[in-house]
Amino acid sequence: MLTTWQQKRIAVLGLGLSGQATVRFLLQHGIRPVLMDSRRKLTGLDSLPLDKTDGVYLGEFDANRLAQMDVLLVSPGLDLRHPAIRFAMAQGVEVIGDVELFARCNQKPVLAITGSNGKSTVTKMVEAILQYSGIKALAAGNIGLPVLDALQQTDAEVFVLELSSFQLDSTHSLQTLASTVLNVSADHLDRYPSMQAYCQSKQSIYRHCRFAFYNRADQNTQPQQRVDAAHSLGLDAPEEADGYGIAERAGQDYLMLAGSELMPVSQLSLLGRHNQYNALAAAALSLTAGADFASIRHVLSQFEGLAHRCQLVHQHNGIRWVNDSKATNIGATLAALDGVRAMVPGQLILLAGGDGKGQQMAELTEALQQQVDQLITFGQDGPAIAALKAGSYQVANLAAAVHQAAALARPGDLVLLSPACASLDMFSNYQQRGELFAKIAREVGR
Repeated sequence: MLTTWQQKRIAVLGLGLSGQATVRFLLQHGIRPVLMDSRRKLTGLDSLPLDKTDGVYLGEFDANRLAQMDVLLVSPGLDLRHPAIRFAMAQGVEVIGDVELFARCNQKPVLAITGSNGKSTVTKMVEAILQYSGIKALAAGNIGLPVLDALQQTDAEVFVLELSSFQLDSTHSLQTLASTVLNVSADHLDRYPSMQAYCQSKQSIYRHCRFAFYNRADQNTQPQQRVDAAHSLGLDAPEEADGYGIAERAGQDYLMLAGSELMPVSQLSLLGRHNQYNALAAAALSLTAGADFASIRHVLSQFEGLAHRCQLVHQHNGIRWVNDSKATNIGATLAALDGVRAMVPGQLILLAGGDGKGQQMAELTEALQQQVDQLITFGQDGPAIAALKAGSYQVANLAAAVHQAAALARPGDLVLLSPACASLDMFSNYQQRGELFAKIAREVGR
């Protein structure tokens, strides 16, 4: 396929992590693309093997220049509705992303994971399970390693891809051994015209899959197209004899995998009902790629979890501080509250706020009333969240929120940063937000 591209005019739009990986991949195959980015200052371009003849255009996209290309490889960070991109598409220019290019070149099995929440945790669980089973698995995609860099690692036997809706929007031919949509909750509604459009984007992961795993408690995850084999996952007992879920056996709750007892839920390393579901999804996906039950049990009993995802960052005087900064949407915060509430003998103190990305904050109302004892809000949409619970505290920033929590907390309490919002109104990313929370929590929680 790439040999035919050597005679075509190829442009890479967006020169971030995945864009630079795309450029490297094309250059390695004898294709010299035109490089474009809407930003005027970039880092990392010096590391690319470019010469003076290569076209590099920084600043506002020129619609006419884009329309002169044969193929645009567009970064997932760029909205395909951008006027210049839409103009190029109207002139017949092919617009795809790096995952689509990966799909056209890849010959190895793929497990694909999407959803509003839990993607990274499940992706890393699957990678760890397969590796412990003796299968050379490699996690890539939205989790950090660009898919085209992963494709260069020739010893990989199975690719485990975390895919965002933005990546799926420009992907059409990805063949997968198994795919899952873990859940769908309101997110990125500043980029999608409706919740239906967002759901359709997620659903496209099932387009060319052999096995589909969906959440039976979330109808938005159920395949709307024909697949070879579709199985539901849930935190209840499966109706089918060969189903997937949680069932009581001899007074204990067990994860049920394809109708067999996998392990007691009490042996899972990660706490919370949402992580029970994540473990079940990871086990189901891994099984299709050849993992054995013993390896699945071992990894799920030892897996330490990922940073900024319900991560215990400090504990002193009976007060626990939990960093869930990755909760950048309402669904993630609801899952965190549901997951940790049963673990808290005292007050659950929630810190929330930031850029709500067009979400309807009223969806938090019931959980705030029933599961949260003290609410502290900050950031751009903090006032909208604070209005949902009487007696809440509104403060100027995250540092003030942590200090307010310290003043309220008593032994037995849990302080949870689970913002339900993006971080970009006050931080570079959710990682920076979570790191600041952890730092101040350790200082005030002595």
